[in-house]
Amino acid sequence: MTDTLRPDRLRRATIEDADALSSLGARTFTETFAHLYPPEDLETFLAYAYGLERTRNDLADPDKASWILEDEDGEAIGYALAGSCDLPHDDARPDHGELKRIYVLKTHQGGGRGSRLLNTALEWLEKDGPRPLWIGVWSENFGAQRLYGRLGFEKVGEYHFPVGETRDLEFILRRG
Repeated sequence: MTDTLRPDRLRRATIEDADALSSLGARTFTETFAHLYPPEDLETFLAYAYGLERTRNDLADPDKASWILEDEDGEAIGYALAGSCDLPHDDARPDHGELKRIYVLKTHQGGGRGSRLLNTALEWLEKDGPRPLWIGVWSENFGAQRLYGRLGFEKVGEYHFPVGETRDLEFILRRG
């Protein structure tokens, strides 16, 4: 019998995934952005944004959906979160959709994993038909801005995103 590699598995996350998503969220954010913040700001933000209670609330919210990407060993290596738009923009409405988070561990980036997560989230956001879609993206994340631009998203605003006491310039993008 030959040994074949099993592909990564992408599935809708459930409340049973709360621990894994909470941990993965904090880990991927730290991998990507920790160098930008004083340790106390990072710690405060991680506890707020990726705490277990907030993760459970996101998973239980019928207006939100999360997906988890697992490697061939069943380890969580990426995730996405989408839901109703709550970005601070005059034209944003709760019946609009928002891609809230999408991250893949650095050791697993490439090979289309992020695109699988992104496409799955965008399809879910438009499952009941086209509607305006929104994304907040860090002003210095040029790669993500180019990707979202290729998908039809345009910059329509900006705001300051709090990470502890630090305030990052975040761009607001919209499609539709």
